[in-house]
Amino acid sequence: MRSGHRLGRRFGWFWGAYGTSELGTWLAFGAFPLIAIQVLHAGPAEVAALSSVGAAVGAAVAVPLGPWVEFRRKRPVLIAMDLVRFTALLTIPAAFALGVLTFLQLLLVSVVVAAADITFRAASGAYLKTLLPAEDLLVANARFESTAWTTTIIGPPLGGAAIGLLGPVATVVADAVSYLLSALGIRAIGGHEPRPQRREAARMRAGDLLDGWRYILADATLRRLFFNTTLFNGLVMATQPLLAVLMLDRLGFAPWQYGLAFAAPSIGGLLGSRLARPLVTRFGQHQVLVVAGTLRAIWPVGLAFLGPGTGGLLLVMGVELGLIFCCGVFNPVYTTYRLERTATDRVTRTLSAWAVTTKATTALLTAAWGVLGSLLGPRTAIGLAGVLLLATPLLLPRRAAALLSEPEPARSHT
Repeated sequence: MRSGHRLGRRFGWFWGAYGTSELGTWLAFGAFPLIAIQVLHAGPAEVAALSSVGAAVGAAVAVPLGPWVEFRRKRPVLIAMDLVRFTALLTIPAAFALGVLTFLQLLLVSVVVAAADITFRAASGAYLKTLLPAEDLLVANARFESTAWTTTIIGPPLGGAAIGLLGPVATVVADAVSYLLSALGIRAIGGHEPRPQRREAARMRAGDLLDGWRYILADATLRRLFFNTTLFNGLVMATQPLLAVLMLDRLGFAPWQYGLAFAAPSIGGLLGSRLARPLVTRFGQHQVLVVAGTLRAIWPVGLAFLGPGTGGLLLVMGVELGLIFCCGVFNPVYTTYRLERTATDRVTRTLSAWAVTTKATTALLTAAWGVLGSLLGPRTAIGLAGVLLLATPLLLPRRAAALLSEPEPARSHT
């Protein structure tokens, strides 16, 4: 990715809005569980429900939003979803200040934020495809990926310091404000966005809810990529609670060591995202997709051999560095590959179905691996997930897919 490659003022606003909201998200990382524990004195089951149930129900709520958004201008939808998240999150400090905050409110807010997040990401992919020409999509996605890893590095330490000084509710306020700033940035993009062509039937039918999944499963390339990424992300995320138990309880690592083990290797994501475009230019998109997708699967099994002390800490950091570097290369290439492979009038439904499935699968696998961790022990369960991840490259697309032949979408003008 060349630093001098300019994508225009309008993309600059979009990129800035994305970075602002991502930073707010990472500043508030872990705030909900901390509020539940410290303020509401919630137990382990309630804390687990905030992440698993909240995400699963939020995904279900988002199902009808994909088809609904498909035939509407995307920029107003993006602004609306930012404002929904801003408003929902702001109810938490308001209730806390009034002394009426409850666990049910935390859970409801997590559902609303999860649904709005899925809808925003689906609409943003469709909007990006109308904002930039196809040859610039990889550069744009690499910049988004680089920004995501940058905020991952700096957000949690800053958020942790803010929590220590002001409490977890303060970081929720920061997260809410980041969505307001994101909405203002997207509004500043300006220009005219063409209205999507409407369907013959104006009223949405029940069958339309499954359009995104039908489109994915009907395309051999998208289908394989869909199963690969959903299973990979779900298995990786399912082991995170078990790894926390193993490191913080069984092996006696300090909380700052646990945080360092995952924050420092994020530099690999920055490096990988910057190498994505040069690698594609030299070796081709499909080759990079398959190689990076295969290499990212070999690292997690190493966590089963985690031991105490400095050696164990270095092992975790080495595994995470390798995993995150490969993901940093893979993610922008895969995101671009998926956008190019999806027809313009199907992007929102496709991305929405993809995100809903990923969140639901992650919640299901996290619950399943929690049970396995209780029965077999966290180390064995982590090792089992690592072995299953070794098989995920078999689901990657076997050959480069032909580009879709569709009319070039109309783009808004400055």
